[in-house]
Amino acid sequence: MEVLERPTFGSESSQRIYEYVERHGTVKRHVLLDLVSLPASEFEDELEQLKNDGYLEEDGGTLSVAFEFGAVDRYESGDVEFTIRPAYQSDFEGLVETIRDVTAEETYVVAESIAEQLLYEETVTRHNTVKSRIFFVATVDGEVVGWTHLDLSQVDQIQEIAQQTVGVSEEYQGHGIGSELLERGVEWAEANGYRKVYNSVPVVNDRALEFLTAHGWNTEAIRRDHYTIDGEPVDEVMMAYTF
Repeated sequence: MEVLERPTFGSESSQRIYEYVERHGTVKRHVLLDLVSLPASEFEDELEQLKNDGYLEEDGGTLSVAFEFGAVDRYESGDVEFTIRPAYQSDFEGLVETIRDVTAEETYVVAESIAEQLLYEETVTRHNTVKSRIFFVATVDGEVVGWTHLDLSQVDQIQEIAQQTVGVSEEYQGHGIGSELLERGVEWAEANGYRKVYNSVPVVNDRALEFLTAHGWNTEAIRRDHYTIDGEPVDEVMMAYTF
């Protein structure tokens, strides 16, 4: 299933099954059967149809939402080897920890809110009739050290606009990981028909603003006194990359 495709269902039962998995990230088949309260034969038929339609996938009895949104790429920078790939539910803890590491060093309010949203929902990828959310992660020796995130509305009027965040743990900055993550997100958005990507940054985060500017992003708007940081009003700079 493509992330841009609004999920549609042939029955209320299939919708119930999909929505439970989508909200929870992963769920065991036998647990899901008990939770959705369907006859076993109907559950099996609906589940198989969802899998055949590309909405759900199963690995060893564990169900998750099925997505095709990116390959695994490997890079070398000096003595650091890193991988950039789509994020999985198994990356949840490392992803939250990395975002919190970055936002502890730099003021990045949108990224902080993403971490809180992850913790609240306990789900990495979301895809429903209202919005979608995908992550790509950078890993070193299997550990998450960076991310880029795209928030994708399903509302028709803004469906061609995506919001992006990106960050790399301080220990691994300076190896081009952030640049590769940013480019991965932008390339995905362009390939999937988006016409603009936003990144909203407090004006006090000089490093982020310089980073985005160096990669061809432009200041599109400034929201005056949008944040309160350390008791003081702080402007938000809305950076945009237009295709």
